[in-house]
Amino acid sequence: MTRVDTVLIVDDSLTVRMDLDEVFEEAGFHTVLAATGAEARAAFQRERFDVIILDVLLPDADGVDLLRDVGEIPLQAGAVRILLSSEAEVKDRVRGLATGADEYVGKPYDGHFVVARSRELLRARGSPASHARTVLVIDDSPTFRAVVTEALEEAGYAVLTAGTGEEGLRVAADRRPSAVVVDGMLPGIDGATVIRRIRLDAALRNLPCLLLTASDDYATELQILDAGADAFVRKQDDFAVLLAKLAAVLRQTAAALPIDAPRGMHGPKKVLMIGADPGYLTQAQAALREDGYEVVVARHADDAMAMLAAQPADCVVLGAMPAFGVQASAQAIAEARQTCERIKDVPGLRDIPLIMVGLEDGEVMLSSLSAGADDYVRTVDGPGTLRAHVRAHLRRKHLQDESRRIREELLTREIMAAEERAARDAAETRARMVDELEWRNRELEAFSGSVSHDLRAPLQTILGFTEQILDDPDTTDRARQDLNRIHGAAWRMAALIESLLLLARASRGDIRRDTVDVTAIATEVVDDFRQRFPDRAVTTVVTPGMTASGDVELVRVVLVNLFGNAWKFTGRTPHARIEIGCADGVFHVRDNGAGFPAEKADQLFRPFGRLHTNDEFPGTGIGLTTVWRIIDRHGGRIWAAGNPGEGASFNFTLPPAER
Repeated sequence: MTRVDTVLIVDDSLTVRMDLDEVFEEAGFHTVLAATGAEARAAFQRERFDVIILDVLLPDADGVDLLRDVGEIPLQAGAVRILLSSEAEVKDRVRGLATGADEYVGKPYDGHFVVARSRELLRARGSPASHARTVLVIDDSPTFRAVVTEALEEAGYAVLTAGTGEEGLRVAADRRPSAVVVDGMLPGIDGATVIRRIRLDAALRNLPCLLLTASDDYATELQILDAGADAFVRKQDDFAVLLAKLAAVLRQTAAALPIDAPRGMHGPKKVLMIGADPGYLTQAQAALREDGYEVVVARHADDAMAMLAAQPADCVVLGAMPAFGVQASAQAIAEARQTCERIKDVPGLRDIPLIMVGLEDGEVMLSSLSAGADDYVRTVDGPGTLRAHVRAHLRRKHLQDESRRIREELLTREIMAAEERAARDAAETRARMVDELEWRNRELEAFSGSVSHDLRAPLQTILGFTEQILDDPDTTDRARQDLNRIHGAAWRMAALIESLLLLARASRGDIRRDTVDVTAIATEVVDDFRQRFPDRAVTTVVTPGMTASGDVELVRVVLVNLFGNAWKFTGRTPHARIEIGCADGVFHVRDNGAGFPAEKADQLFRPFGRLHTNDEFPGTGIGLTTVWRIIDRHGGRIWAAGNPGEGASFNFTLPPAER
């Protein structure tokens, strides 16, 4: 069951409470009423509300203080907050909005505006209310509305109703139904005009519309369809025809969902009036409120700028005439022009329609338009003319905003499409690179095999013959020196080939993870070195109980290389000491040997990156690169620390395999 939005109405006037209760109940809200601040605070703690309407002046509390209390109650964190007050001065509005109000409505108010603004704010906050399969029925006959409502509800639709075309447009803007069923003959604007206005509203233009008619005239049918109706239904037809045509138009629109618009043209609008004549102001307010506009009055330009900073208006009406007792003069017109320029100079406000109101046209009108005003209206033409101009500019602004939003939406889609194409191209490029990498790996394996068989065999021959000649007693001392150099170079080349083959094996092939007894492998490595170099006296320490997740053979290669390095670089150190241990998941191999400059630690793991000459400490410069490759393939990291003459420490991690 869909949850109904709940509104709390707090006002000490019984008339206001009953009026708002009626309009919110008719709009489908559940209402809770409170007459005092104490009752409101009790309700805040008892129940979660979607909308909270607070009167500013209460017998036992200040509405703004209550607003602060609401902000500190977690239960009401997502509620829409509206202040309702007869204190309609700009400073009061700014104070309320700055305290946390989402809207400030002055008395006398329009109940339908309050409901519409509440729905708009709820929609902006993502209210869970859903309008799927909701049908709006507009008909001036309560009896017929009831019959149609019953038929639609039996068919599974939720139903909204309105008795006039004007009311129907407001409900459509507020509730965004799935379809509209409108009678052709209505008081005020007729059904065809309702449909035309819906088609002009960018937020509603894709709304399916069915027009009810009592006529059998073919020409009438054409007029109905030309007005923008998706279908028509004769009132004398069976309700099954209405349900069938409604289902048909809903099916047709489901495949092409419209771009959702944030605000409809017939939704609640706010008009800011600045510096107008009091008599004209009263008439203009009454005329604008007939169209459901909320009118905010600012006496001076500074008040207007403060109001616009707190909450932008939908339209600005600026008086270039006597304002609140100020004598008409060129100075008043100049001040109005300056106010217009101030508003139009603000980037966030320059797109708001601004209509200048004056006593006469001619130079005043030209001056106003040159200052940036969008329109000019003479007071002698009456407030009805102003209302028509406001309505026209709001419609134009609405269509411009919608066009801009659609362009932005299309641009966003183009960017997303470009990103998808780029991602697809990148994926294809990666696939080609993977194929090429696999091919190169196969070539590397072939090269490794060639090195293994084609290079090592000649080297073994060279080593064998040089050793044989060295053992010959007839070999001269000069020849023996040359042969020793040849033998050493061949031996170094053989060691380099072995190191390169080991690096190639460490860089490819699958890693067979298992629980590795690091202590056992370290002990074997230490014993092997002691047997190979029995003349060395080195103190070794191996921490017991060390284990890790990894490939047993590759972990052995790591320890052989790191321990071999430590063994080599402690060769000239008296009381040499090497430690293999682990602390907090970090393994280390430490020695007190030759060490290295700390700032050059990053060079150690590069291929052939040696920090000592071959005469000092012979080697290939490949061992630590092999270690880095193995640790990296295990998902770990390795780093080194040291200082010349103070030894070195190689630290590495072997994290568990990711599942």
